[in-house]
Amino acid sequence: MALPPVAEPGRAVPGPAPAGDPGSGSDDVIRTRGLSKRFGGRLAVDGLDLAVPRGSVFGFLGPNGSGKTTTIRMLMGLIAPSAGSATVLGAPMPQSVPAVLPRVGALIEGPALYGFLTGRANLARFDAADPTADPRTREQRVAAALERVGLSAAAGKKARAYSLGMKQRLGLAAALLQPRELLVLDEPTNGLDPQGMREIRALVREVAAEGTTVFLSSHLLDEIEQVCTHAAVMSRGRLVVQGTVAELAARAQGRLVVRTPDAAAAEKVLAEHGVTELHTDGAEVRGLPPEGEDALPPLCAALVAAGVRVRGFGVERGTLEDAFVALTGEGFDVAG
Repeated sequence: MALPPVAEPGRAVPGPAPAGDPGSGSDDVIRTRGLSKRFGGRLAVDGLDLAVPRGSVFGFLGPNGSGKTTTIRMLMGLIAPSAGSATVLGAPMPQSVPAVLPRVGALIEGPALYGFLTGRANLARFDAADPTADPRTREQRVAAALERVGLSAAAGKKARAYSLGMKQRLGLAAALLQPRELLVLDEPTNGLDPQGMREIRALVREVAAEGTTVFLSSHLLDEIEQVCTHAAVMSRGRLVVQGTVAELAARAQGRLVVRTPDAAAAEKVLAEHGVTELHTDGAEVRGLPPEGEDALPPLCAALVAAGVRVRGFGVERGTLEDAFVALTGEGFDVAG
């Protein structure tokens, strides 16, 4: 659902440089301590300690069902936690909903739209719900938001005739009617074609460059790697790790890549020297090298000593996908 501007009243494995200490006085836009939510006998979110630095584009990453949307609903005051605490923009939630939500733009679980109204009229309704919005400039704000998400041409259509992707765009336009300190997006590219996904990612970067902190939930690794500065990984309701995207990707061991016309001989030598998960594709041999930078020179020397003609030798950087699999043992969606 898309929040109107005003509403009525796992435990982390330490990363190399966590995104703030949830218990510290650091300038975090979102902080949680032991945040948990139980639905009957099912623990949907389990002891979440999360810290979102001001000015970041923060990716909240995890497979569908990992607790991301439940967490966001608690942060926005839509549901109360079973245990633990959360602060948003320095204020406790859900106690501070009336004071906090006017400073937050949000798109959660898809937009809640009036199907019988046009896209333009829907945005006017959202804007009218904001007591800080000047009604004299409403028309300009609505037009600017529609233009920003590429819906100006469809503004006069009834929302019921919108595709899923168009509804997502309209929900995002509602969140962008006014400048906000924090933008919370739950799977914002859901239902969009590849071009639409690229446009929304560009828009997220643009909003962040204007000084808004963006908290973006996604099950798409590619989305997080392309857009976000920081990320947290969720699995089965628990926080696995958090940090900068570069730090999280660095947790994944890189792949050794050897290019040679003597691939079979190279594979044999590498196996004898501790390289695992070997795979040969034509003149290229890949595998996981022994840990430590000191392991690489002896591998290259062994290949040369064995008469292997080495045309290329290096380690390919690990990806966020590699890091996720290494941390959780689970597969993942890379690009949907």
